[in-house]
Amino acid sequence: MSQNDQPVPRLDLAPKLKRSLSLWNPLDYLRLLYWVFFFPQAVRWYESTFGGESNLQDAKTWREKWEWLRQNPVKRQLILQALVFILTIPIGFNLLLEHIGVPINWFGVLWGVALGVALGVSGVEDDVGLGLGLRVASGVVWGVVSGVGFGVASGVASGVVLGVGSGVGLGVGMGVVLGVASGVASGVVLGVGLGVVLGVASGVASGVAFGVGMGVGLGVGLGVVSGVGLGVVSGVALGVRLGVGLGVISGVAFGVAFGVASGVVIARPENWLFALPSTLLQHQQQNRPFPHITPLPLPYLSSQIANWLRRDWETGLHNIDELLKFTFQFIPVIQAVNRVLAETPKDQLIYRVAQLSESPDDWKLVRFASTSLSEVMKSEAVRGLFFILPYPQQIQARFQTEIRLNTPARASAAGFWYLHEQKPDKATEAFAVVRDLLYGEEMFTLAQILTDFHQTAELAEIASLKLPASPNAPLLRGTTWEAIASLRRVIADVQVVENSVSRSARSLALNRALGELETILKSPDIIPQCERNLIIKTAKKWQQILLQVTGKIGDISITQPVSIPYIIGDPVQGNLFVGREDIIRQLEELWVKGNQLQSVALYGHRRMGKTSILLNASNCLGSKVQVAYVNLLRVGDCSQGVGELLIFITDAIAKTVKITPPADRDLLDLPYLTFGRYIEQVVANVESGLIVALDEFEKIEELIDAGNINQDLIGFLRGMVQMSSKIAFVFAGLHTLDEMTEDYFNPFFASIIPIRVGFLSLGATRQVLANPDDDFLLDYKPEALDRIYELTHGQPYLTQLVGFLLVRLYNDQVFEIGRPRDPMFTLEDVATVINDPEFFSRGRYYFTGVWGQATQGASGQQEILKALAPHLEGMNLDRLSQETGMDETSLQEALKTLERHDVVRESDGCYSITVELFRRWVQMSLGGKG
Repeated sequence: MSQNDQPVPRLDLAPKLKRSLSLWNPLDYLRLLYWVFFFPQAVRWYESTFGGESNLQDAKTWREKWEWLRQNPVKRQLILQALVFILTIPIGFNLLLEHIGVPINWFGVLWGVALGVALGVSGVEDDVGLGLGLRVASGVVWGVVSGVGFGVASGVASGVVLGVGSGVGLGVGMGVVLGVASGVASGVVLGVGLGVVLGVASGVASGVAFGVGMGVGLGVGLGVVSGVGLGVVSGVALGVRLGVGLGVISGVAFGVAFGVASGVVIARPENWLFALPSTLLQHQQQNRPFPHITPLPLPYLSSQIANWLRRDWETGLHNIDELLKFTFQFIPVIQAVNRVLAETPKDQLIYRVAQLSESPDDWKLVRFASTSLSEVMKSEAVRGLFFILPYPQQIQARFQTEIRLNTPARASAAGFWYLHEQKPDKATEAFAVVRDLLYGEEMFTLAQILTDFHQTAELAEIASLKLPASPNAPLLRGTTWEAIASLRRVIADVQVVENSVSRSARSLALNRALGELETILKSPDIIPQCERNLIIKTAKKWQQILLQVTGKIGDISITQPVSIPYIIGDPVQGNLFVGREDIIRQLEELWVKGNQLQSVALYGHRRMGKTSILLNASNCLGSKVQVAYVNLLRVGDCSQGVGELLIFITDAIAKTVKITPPADRDLLDLPYLTFGRYIEQVVANVESGLIVALDEFEKIEELIDAGNINQDLIGFLRGMVQMSSKIAFVFAGLHTLDEMTEDYFNPFFASIIPIRVGFLSLGATRQVLANPDDDFLLDYKPEALDRIYELTHGQPYLTQLVGFLLVRLYNDQVFEIGRPRDPMFTLEDVATVINDPEFFSRGRYYFTGVWGQATQGASGQQEILKALAPHLEGMNLDRLSQETGMDETSLQEALKTLERHDVVRESDGCYSITVELFRRWVQMSLGGKG
């Protein structure tokens, strides 16, 4: 099997430790010591794996810090183990050196240990993981070097003093030795401190460049200064010229020693050499060892990473993440990523860059996909040499370290990098380069919107935002667009806050907006990391702006009885008509957007709002359609035949289209001919379409059954439906046409589109109750709205009835009884209204209407309702059959009828009464308690 046929190995470079370290296990101390000097990333991994995510930086006071230590035993133990290292290793090592004859200055040892403890404690504040490891290393080095260095330095100093007496040459030699020793010691200490710390803080690549440059520059600079000073002192004995010359030589020696020591400590070439054999021999193995502390690029690693990415992009990204977490091999990673992105097909480019930026261990990986790493390293090296190079800033300016947009890959990476850096305007410029790629337009639009969000600072600016439309599916950032949809709703509510004259409307809009923002802030992790900070920052900023407005809106003062906006019994019209947008949208598609008007049948059980829909259809659909509304319940018994019915219909049409209707006598004598000619006249003279709405259509069946009109009316109406594309009929009633009991309705089946008018949704129910009009001064607790929906299931008539009685309850309590209360309805208020016997008395028209409807059609419907009423949780078929004594066929037929009429619902094989209030009414009617 060739190499390319094998699956890409999935790296796992984390330490293989399954437990926490023990204070009493000596091997654990050796393990931690190895981690500190040869695997510093393991300390951070250990702290996050076993110690959780909490950080001591979050604790502000000493009491909070102590409590943090008490609640985090793993991190507390790690701190104690680090302090043990800093205290014991320098002392033990210096005792060993003293035993073999090396002079030790114990005052220096104590000074070094104290400095090491100070470094360790400061490391605790910064990071209990990797930062503490670096402080341990520095503390140990300072403790050892301080003792040895002071001892050697004192010995050398004594030699110098003796040398002055015995000979200048010996003194100069000792001075050089002192300079070299001081340079090496200082180089090691500062090399560890500066190189490692800067390497971790600034990124390995730039840290290496800056650390080496600064090591050489600082070393040479300090060496020359100290050397010249030493030469001047020596010159007292041997002459100024010779002293200065020796000083320069010793200074250069000091600088070279310092620079070499710094470079060795930062680059760790011995770690690279030790890893070289395994790199060359085992480069295909899944868990082969990698060096952890050298930034020197391993041979062939860049090519191997690129091969992984080409064969399996997602596994390759996982391996990159492992390398960045547990090694310093940043340079080959960047080289491989740039190489593969440059050859990625354009239709996959943005998707791949998005995956690269999902949660990288080092975000500079995304930055250097559009910025030259080599140019940045050169610039950092020059910055490190600022002590000895003339005009370092001018030299740095020659390097091209800016973000580049000259290729699609670089522009894509730049866009995601700028989003992460919270520069959405720059991200917009970057994504503009790749708008024509797959997901390019989406990311460009997203950056535009985030730029608009980022620039808002006042309430008026939020209200005036005009955002571009959100893109259509498929989407790359689905959860981000959900958050933006929430922010769009916030903008709409802010516009109400800014522009409404109703204090209650402003208050409700403000509460809704704050609720939307709180929802976003509660779940930030669902938003991709690139744009997360921008969106969360926007949500927090807007939240603060709205909270400032809260005090200005103030409390609502109610000084007189509140007018009741809810309507019970009569059709709802005008601004009070809400919650039926779905049905109006269907009618718009059939009557406005199509080439031909389509006849429909609106059906649903009693008091669902069918009449309200018909009366509001014309206003909702605009001037392209006129609706002539006919309430057939007002026709009477039509004792003079079908002509009387057609007189009633033509009067409604004439009122709508302003065309004089035919004479009554003509309609009575020749009803069909006269009506047909009138409709032809209407069609010829109206520019817009005409909808004839026949409400309570079951009345026609009653008239036919009573023998007052002939059944050939149905065929005639069917001819009218097919007569012209500018005229259509709406038949509204309890049933669909195929439920009509007589065969003469069959001609309508194929030409009429049924539209079911069902219950209001939870959102529509809330809207009907909480926002009945702009001047409504009362409000509802969210749980009260939810409870009303549970009781009514969104039945429009009952919803309006509950709201009506709640407002009356408020007026009675505040203005009749004189009991002050909040203008906010609660669960207790809902219970008070529902448990009042007057509620079921006022709603009897609905309850008796549904009960009476259960006598029509399939037999046994009322028996089923009686059986279900005592059981809130419902009953299954077997138990229903036992309770009602009905056979399975009859039971199934009756249940289907009740389900069609929204009286009963089925869930998991269990049947229950749909509307809880109707269930209670049935139970009370049978003598039980509601």
